[in-house]
Amino acid sequence: MRWIPAAPGATLGRFTVVYLHGQDGNLGDTVDALARLHRSGVNVLAFDYRGYGASQFARPSEAHWRQDTEWALEYLTGTRHVDAGAIVLDGTDLGANLALEVAAAHPELAGVVLDAPIEAPMNAIFNDARARMVPVRLLVSDRYDLDAAAAPLRVPLLWFEREVPAEEAGSTQEPEAYQRVAARKMLVWINPAGDVNKEAADAMGRWLDGLPVR
Repeated sequence: MRWIPAAPGATLGRFTVVYLHGQDGNLGDTVDALARLHRSGVNVLAFDYRGYGASQFARPSEAHWRQDTEWALEYLTGTRHVDAGAIVLDGTDLGANLALEVAAAHPELAGVVLDAPIEAPMNAIFNDARARMVPVRLLVSDRYDLDAAAAPLRVPLLWFEREVPAEEAGSTQEPEAYQRVAARKMLVWINPAGDVNKEAADAMGRWLDGLPVR
């Protein structure tokens, strides 16, 4: 687990962001993401799920990821005495799917940030030809379902997506799960050829600054 306090005097230091990394790598591969969050002027709590990095060994699963995130929230509110209304979940890739799922269950949080979540992540397993040989949908409980978590979300949402090449510009439409969100929301397209971390940090700073005070 890594705790990174906001810089002294940071205007957004009232917020604490729980960073949820994706399915590849571990906490050691998140330096750029954590630097981006620190640049935004917030406190940051980041950790490895069980089975990743130097954390306790366990088979990675949606249930374990969810439990680990719930423990992180309990640590912040119970040990560090951070008000839940000042906590933001921020996830990348499959970690973004998790962030949306947890945020939907915690309307007391300040908000949630999704960085390129994965649409229908389990299709790679369910649509595999070998899956026809076994009842895979019964054997695999993981879903990371964006659509299911989007509709009940009640906290502000910031969603990052990557811009597509100019010749495919017509496909830069709102993701389906984003459209299902009824809560306050903002979609930001990031240019992969630009300064991704700066663009994301600036957008997040503006979004956090506009969050309602709880």
